[in-house]
Amino acid sequence: MIVWVMIALMIAVTFAERYVMLELANRVTLPMWLLRSLRFVPAALLTAIAVPNLIIRGGSVDLSPLNARLLAGIVAAFVAWRTRNVIYTIGAGMLTIWVVTLLQASQS
Repeated sequence: MIVWVMIALMIAVTFAERYVMLELANRVTLPMWLLRSLRFVPAALLTAIAVPNLIIRGGSVDLSPLNARLLAGIVAAFVAWRTRNVIYTIGAGMLTIWVVTLLQASQS
């Protein structure tokens, strides 16, 4: 029973929080400098989520060329910058990590 009460409370809090923000968006005019700044939030959040996964291995920072995730991230970033195509970016990153991992496995 307590699980269902907790779920209902989480639903209520999530709904209230989103409802209040949507209502405020209709009533409050945000300054232009803030609206311009908000455009960078998605990129900043994605970077904050992705970069630690690329550079931290085994609990420490690994910036060596043997770090397959870091190399794949660099290749994917380059492909994204040059092509602006999500499919090419994902494909290039996946291909890079597979090739580097296979090369490392064959040398072991």
